[in-house]
Amino acid sequence: MKVAVVGATGMVGEVMLKVLEERNFPVTELLVVASERSVGKTLNYKNKSYTVISLAEAVAANPDIAIFSAGGGTSLEWAPKFAEVGTTVIDNSSAWRMDPTKKLVVPEINANELTKDDKIIANPNCSTIQMVMALAPLHKAYKMKRVVVSTYQSVSGTGVKAVQQLENEIAGVEGEMAYPYPIGRNALPHCDVFEENGYTKEEMKLAREPQKIFNDKSFSVTATAVRIPTAGGHSESVNVEFEQDFDLGAVRKMLHETPGVVVQDNPDTNTYPMPIYAHDKDEVFVGRIRRDETQPNTLNMWIVADNLRKGAATNAIQIAEYLIENNLV
Repeated sequence: MKVAVVGATGMVGEVMLKVLEERNFPVTELLVVASERSVGKTLNYKNKSYTVISLAEAVAANPDIAIFSAGGGTSLEWAPKFAEVGTTVIDNSSAWRMDPTKKLVVPEINANELTKDDKIIANPNCSTIQMVMALAPLHKAYKMKRVVVSTYQSVSGTGVKAVQQLENEIAGVEGEMAYPYPIGRNALPHCDVFEENGYTKEEMKLAREPQKIFNDKSFSVTATAVRIPTAGGHSESVNVEFEQDFDLGAVRKMLHETPGVVVQDNPDTNTYPMPIYAHDKDEVFVGRIRRDETQPNTLNMWIVADNLRKGAATNAIQIAEYLIENNLV
């Protein structure tokens, strides 16, 4: 299996290499790919050194799978070039997510929709992935009507520059700013750019992507996305109204039995999900599960996951694993 990791020098790219190694992914030949300014640098994988190559060189090498985390512009330009030579592209940017001709995949939910003809597969937004992982079994059981989500997102979701800004502020050092304001001791209700409707792009991803993943427009999602001064891991407060009533015990059991979901919910022992404990883990953690007492059939939950792993790298690699297991690549 010849595998290209595109954007290998970035934050998600580095985690992709780590996850490929941890999961013992069947790589027979690895291509580490990045922009022209990184070509010639070296990266380690399984105690071996690899030289970064260009996108053009990677296409010419004709890999079986290319896992992209290189930004939307790069994906729009280069993913079709890889697809033309028969490579299956799994793309982590927002470039293809809402393209009606491309699948938007969380393996535990809708990988069974994939076929050999899917040469460009979209990885959902990190905040979307953790939310739908928890919502999927509940939607099946009780049918969602409306979801209200507020996110508390780490600076790692923005990238290296943002992590550096936070570290500089903690250390009292002046440096380059990734955000228009300080992030230390602060909360910015501003993830990604603002759209004409007053919502940010991140908020609109949370609104649109779940409908596509579930292939269901009978429910709606409204979001407020906030950046907070944590170095890794996204948290979400999720309020979901169902068409049918539910039993809290049944909800907990259902979530507990969902692969990839871990329930941490015991107020007596102060047990609840936190980004500090989700760090470097692939599961989605759910807690603070309680009934909304202001209206019928409505549930509150707190959902936390490592945004660089299940929110990005791990989900993409799980898609690749599914393709291999089902002879789709």
